[in-house]
Amino acid sequence: MDLKVREIIEKVMNGLFFLCGMVSIAAVALITIYMIVSGLPAIIEIGPIDFLLGQEWASTASEPKFGILPFILTSVYGTLGACLIGVPVGLLTAVFLSKLASKKMAAVVRPAVELLSGIPSVVYGLIGAMVLVPGIMDLFQLRNGTCLLAAILVLAVMILPSIVSVSETALSAVPREYEEGSLALGATEVETIFKVSVPAARSGIAAGIVLGIGRAVGEAMAVMMVAGNVANMPSLFTSVTFLTTAIAKEMSYSSGLQRQALFSIGLVLFVFIMIINVILNLLLKGRRDEK
Repeated sequence: MDLKVREIIEKVMNGLFFLCGMVSIAAVALITIYMIVSGLPAIIEIGPIDFLLGQEWASTASEPKFGILPFILTSVYGTLGACLIGVPVGLLTAVFLSKLASKKMAAVVRPAVELLSGIPSVVYGLIGAMVLVPGIMDLFQLRNGTCLLAAILVLAVMILPSIVSVSETALSAVPREYEEGSLALGATEVETIFKVSVPAARSGIAAGIVLGIGRAVGEAMAVMMVAGNVANMPSLFTSVTFLTTAIAKEMSYSSGLQRQALFSIGLVLFVFIMIINVILNLLLKGRRDEK
């Protein structure tokens, strides 16, 4: 191939990659601007304190109230609960697939994990409503099994594929020399995995956790089917409403200030996810700087 043709192709491809990057940045910027423009008016009209710290949501009452503190706390508790269950299980599964499982075993487990990511949210919700909710009701002798615990368990399963897939890729990318050096110094295989491989792959593992948290925070349909959708302050065995389900269940018939308040909930949800990403990035950067 002629040198000039190569240079032209190289410039065209560089321009294409640059354009794709700019499109991604523009998309994030437009979403951010739209959420701010759509969400701020209701917050200003209702009042930031009444909106963010109010404990009562009655959007269709004769004297409507738009307090979303129960939704915020429910989303926080639900995400934390799902991560407490899903992150250890997902990380250990990734370690097993990457470092311990035989090829035959990995060939069976890996597709099963990947299949979890292809199951629609409504199917998770349906299984949760038909199996998990009655099980919780019978096990804890409750009148109603639709509660925060059911939502946490469903979300814990739903975040597994993201954590397992990304973490496994990161662990597999750790240079073999690191592990061989650790073993040569007398460390056991388990010590090598958790003191060498996992720390070396922490950036990729953190990315998988962020993706899992993003799915947990943004899930609506499955949570709606098992959480009960009542605007209560969160408790493990009471029906609750998440930020996402608050939007989903009322958007179809909302109007006026109610509709604007739903956009404001979306803005809070957007900021919530951004804060999580910033905190994790700062933690990772801080650990790199310490080294």
